[in-house]
Amino acid sequence: MVGKAQVIHKLGSPSAMNWENWPIPDPGPGEVRLRHTAIGVNFADTYHRGGISHPWPVPDPPVVIGFEGVGIVEGVGEGVTSFKTGDKVAYGIPPLGSYSEIRNYPSEKLLHMPSDLEDKQVAALLMKGMTAHYLLHRTYKVKKDDVILVHAAAGGMGLILCQWARALGAVVIGTVSTQEKAEVARDAGCDYPVVRSEQNFVSVVREITDGEGCAVVYEAIGKETLQKSLDSLRNMGVCAAYGHVSGPPDPIDVIQDLGRRGSLFITRPAIMHYVAKRSDLEWTARDLFQAIRQGNIDANINYEYPLREAVRAHESIESGQTLGASVLIP
Repeated sequence: MVGKAQVIHKLGSPSAMNWENWPIPDPGPGEVRLRHTAIGVNFADTYHRGGISHPWPVPDPPVVIGFEGVGIVEGVGEGVTSFKTGDKVAYGIPPLGSYSEIRNYPSEKLLHMPSDLEDKQVAALLMKGMTAHYLLHRTYKVKKDDVILVHAAAGGMGLILCQWARALGAVVIGTVSTQEKAEVARDAGCDYPVVRSEQNFVSVVREITDGEGCAVVYEAIGKETLQKSLDSLRNMGVCAAYGHVSGPPDPIDVIQDLGRRGSLFITRPAIMHYVAKRSDLEWTARDLFQAIRQGNIDANINYEYPLREAVRAHESIESGQTLGASVLIP
């Protein structure tokens, strides 16, 4: 079988993606073949397209990137008993290959798509929503009245963190790059949006907390902000450094420096470890689907592109001007 896909023959800029035929073999043992109805776009996709194996390794070209999508099962391989032809399914972790009309995917990582939720919404939310789940419930368990700091609060990930943290009763401080994004973050539940070029977010955190510092920083920027993020924490606070869009941060002396700053904790959480067990994957997704139903979080889809125009989607997301989530429609 052959389907269309965004195929990369040489890793690089957005234009490295080529809309062309992509052969699809019969599903192997433990696999299903699915036809996508909606595909999520994540900033990590730009890393993979450029050859950065973060947070997951990128196969040698030719390769199709993307790791989040919703689709309909068209065939099942040997040993697959949990899914059948016609099932609506969703996934939000590798193997890569979602920038395609049709693909094969391991059934052990696949989820049944709830019939009461929209395809585009789940495609845009699944990976980011499961990430928000473990960040807010497991990396640091956010409690009512906790003061937290969310970087890139108006991005696709930041908006979900703000919404869900608000539902948990937290006080949310969020950093953004423009006044426009500050208003978007505020609407999503960010109590104190901070434009980084206009205010020192460390000072804002200290003022709001009467000098104590925040309980946790959700650090997605990296090199430009990590040191100040650590300065924002209270004693024994947690820095969850789950991304670095500005580049890898400078090294930290975890023995001396973290102790001097207040017995701080720093972790580099990654979704593949939090959902490595099938049971963890299922209950994380179940909690996320329920949060969507309850209106605690929303996909915030502001951009829809035909899959054939994935290059344009990547150019937009890398410009830093996007607000909310983007999806690709086959």
